[in-house]
Amino acid sequence: MLRVLAVDDEKPLLEELLYLLRSDPRVHRAEGASDATEALRRVTRALESGPDGAEGIDVVFLDIHMAGLTGLDVARLLAGFARPPLIVFVTAHEGFAVQAFDLKAVDYVLKPVRPERLAEAVRRACEQLGRSEEGPAAALAGADAPVSGAPAVPAPRRPVAEVTVTDRTPDQIAVELGGVTRFVAIADISYVEAQGDYARLHTDEGSHLVRIPVSTLEERWAARGFVRIHRRHLVALARIDELRLDAGTTSVRVGAAELQVSRRHTRELRDLLMRQATG
Repeated sequence: MLRVLAVDDEKPLLEELLYLLRSDPRVHRAEGASDATEALRRVTRALESGPDGAEGIDVVFLDIHMAGLTGLDVARLLAGFARPPLIVFVTAHEGFAVQAFDLKAVDYVLKPVRPERLAEAVRRACEQLGRSEEGPAAALAGADAPVSGAPAVPAPRRPVAEVTVTDRTPDQIAVELGGVTRFVAIADISYVEAQGDYARLHTDEGSHLVRIPVSTLEERWAARGFVRIHRRHLVALARIDELRLDAGTTSVRVGAAELQVSRRHTRELRDLLMRQATG
């Protein structure tokens, strides 16, 4: 069973998170900290008491936007400890997912926190620590009906934003946001932006972060008319509205976005656009 520290500088949100964690039978103890300094002090004390000590902490559920040190700052500091606890980020902001997983976060839970999504984060922490999922919630895995009073434990999911393009059909890609998996039509994607080992898919409705490199999508989607125009961008050829040449630099307009074209890709892109126009 898990020993948990929840960290959030907004008291109502911290109390709600603690309530949900304490309701999970796989959580042995859940305590709260209202800022980064208190969190670091508690973790230091826990490490000094030893892995089996009374103040031990297995997992820190960590907000990102806090006064003073941010949750990302705290995670970086904890990474320098000899035996750091696991980190689960709990935040209202989607945009820090890349940094969170670079810091080896177990999960990235979006606010407002849903009990079933938090239960999934607890399951992942148990799995990573090699703990048995004790209590009624574990017995529910694969069961048809939930037990009254116990939080539902969903079937194992892929990590947040992980993608498998063959999940449903070759024409869709699976994206996960806040524990909900959506299927986005590849035809709706205007361009792809590289963000480290992740890619952000841009559509007319918004964007989605997926855990897959742009180079992989470039290879898979070449036959669908996606072309590399820069180390950071992969663009649907049919979505290019304008090709602009200005003072030796080349860019394309894709909807409201203007994207730079690198010199090594300029000639190939111009040839492709000309063939498409005369096609």
